[in-house]
Amino acid sequence: MRAGEALFSQSGFRGVSMRDIAKAADTQVGSITYHFESKEGLLLSIYRRNCGPMNERRAELLREAERIKDIDQRLEAIVRAWVLPALSSNADLVGGGARFARLRAKMSAEGNEAVRDVIATIFDETSHALIDAIGRCLPALARPTIVWRCHFLLGALYYTLIDPDRINRLSQGEADGNDMKEALEQLVMATVGMLRS
Repeated sequence: MRAGEALFSQSGFRGVSMRDIAKAADTQVGSITYHFESKEGLLLSIYRRNCGPMNERRAELLREAERIKDIDQRLEAIVRAWVLPALSSNADLVGGGARFARLRAKMSAEGNEAVRDVIATIFDETSHALIDAIGRCLPALARPTIVWRCHFLLGALYYTLIDPDRINRLSQGEADGNDMKEALEQLVMATVGMLRS
């Protein structure tokens, strides 16, 4: 799986063949197909390994957030429940890391149907849970609006994970894009503001 993850993060899904993966893993193509059935199966396994713990943590934090009675505090906790595990997995290299964040960004941008299916399998359940929780918190906000704004959150999150040094450059060193605690606060506050506007 490591060889596939490394190659996919560098060259994308289309740019990597099963032979490339087998060569990098120092194994036979047949061994890869035995364990994963296909290139899509390998990608799904990579996503499950990296995102399973993150998605479980999101669900746990979301359940806790929904018990908060104050609407403003609940909304902030809901957004934090979705963002924190992604930033934590990147910083701790548990359930992700920088290479997997790059892979996710590359896969999302590639537009391949097989990749879209993998992403849907891994993330749609937690994404719907986030959208539903926000909808219960802000019932006057139409679901399509919530979907759009959550989509913008995802873009900001990905960009923060794959190029944190841009923050350093644009702020001329006054902000540290690698400070995941600050990134968390900025993403949560920006998203809450966007949802409330």
